[in-house]
Amino acid sequence: MTSLSSSPSLVFTVRRRQPELVAPATPTPREVKLLSDIDDQEGLRFHIPFFHIYQHKPSMEGKDPVRIIRDALSRTLVFYYPFAGRIREGHGRKLMVDCTEEGVLFIEADADVTLDQLRGSLHPPFPCSQELLYNVPGSDGIVNCPLLLIQVTRFKCGGFVFAIRVNHTMMDATGLVQFVSALTEMAQGAHQPSILPVWQRELLLARDPPQITCNHREYEQLPNTKEGTIISYENNMVQRSFFFGPTEIASLRRLVPRHLGQCTRFELITVCLWRCRTKALQLAPEDDVRMMCIVNARARFNPTIPLGYYGNAFVYPAAVSSVRKLCENPFYYAVELIKKVKTEVTEEYVHSVADLMVTKGRPLFTTVGSFIVSNLTRFGLREADFGWGKALYAGVSQGGVGPAFHGVTFFMDYENEKGEEGVLFPIYLPSKAMERFEKELGDLFGGDLKSIFNI
Repeated sequence: MTSLSSSPSLVFTVRRRQPELVAPATPTPREVKLLSDIDDQEGLRFHIPFFHIYQHKPSMEGKDPVRIIRDALSRTLVFYYPFAGRIREGHGRKLMVDCTEEGVLFIEADADVTLDQLRGSLHPPFPCSQELLYNVPGSDGIVNCPLLLIQVTRFKCGGFVFAIRVNHTMMDATGLVQFVSALTEMAQGAHQPSILPVWQRELLLARDPPQITCNHREYEQLPNTKEGTIISYENNMVQRSFFFGPTEIASLRRLVPRHLGQCTRFELITVCLWRCRTKALQLAPEDDVRMMCIVNARARFNPTIPLGYYGNAFVYPAAVSSVRKLCENPFYYAVELIKKVKTEVTEEYVHSVADLMVTKGRPLFTTVGSFIVSNLTRFGLREADFGWGKALYAGVSQGGVGPAFHGVTFFMDYENEKGEEGVLFPIYLPSKAMERFEKELGDLFGGDLKSIFNI
């Protein structure tokens, strides 16, 4: 296990050209399209940034990634034309896309460093991340703003960073991978994406009349009255990334008795983080804490949601435990909770969430005592190839979901400096809690802190 810190002394300059709007290459339908009632919930009304980092490839010498990607983007938008529009809000906070062909934001940039100078920093928190994805003033709203922001930054060595920020109401991780894959295909000469986009947001609209048929503890509205919660430390947060390789996964697997059956890597790491993070926050023993696992619901439908659907098709059911039970019971206690809550996701559960949204005003998920984990390791983010090969890094540029809620982490495939494949995850915590979190991990894996964390 390694704790990864970006060099705080590494500073570089990025020269940006003026942001431009890239529109579809040919005319597209002018229409208004409703988002689903899963799409437009309060908890998805934010923009989420991703970085793809590519090294120089000799066979691409003389090829300009900016020109190639900008051209591919305009042709990809012919198929994904809603992204060139703007979101409007209607009655009952209902969101819809006005397909206006206005275009998406695109920024061309150059950095005065090489990727080799960034070695050891190619993960969250990225040095100068705001330079690699410039927040164009007025662009990060949910309504009446561009739905995509893309910046391509060339490095002195011939490598580049493809950064993309997406309005989460438009698509989930599956949709993002599908869109970026289409973009890479067009960049390499395809005339159309191999998987054509499917809108069909009516599949996840609320029923008439709406019927909340399941228990949704992820949406319980609780007052934040506890001084010890993470929300009370907003001005003293730090972010670090951690890497779990084969050794750490094997150690966690030994904590689960055989009678529970096979545990996934996701379940093991999720439980490890939930327990260590809860202990680090020093919450009251009688408090309830929630672990919300992102569950892709596409295959839970009969028939399944069609291939090509790029809207949000996930839910995040909550496993709930008191702090005392979570921290004092054996490791496998929490494993059982996670396994159980994942099995609760059915087609009916998703419809029940959509019905809850229209019944209760599209509420935010429970934030008090909550921790959310999203597993991006199955999506092949690093496989996106614009012609320069597999990405050195592909994933979120930071943990959390912007300033709104820091209690979210993302699991991403990562290859460390030893060549080991494993899971990288960024995490935000108050500074003192981060020190305790690292010590909890060190105690769990039974090693000396300095050698384990490589710091």
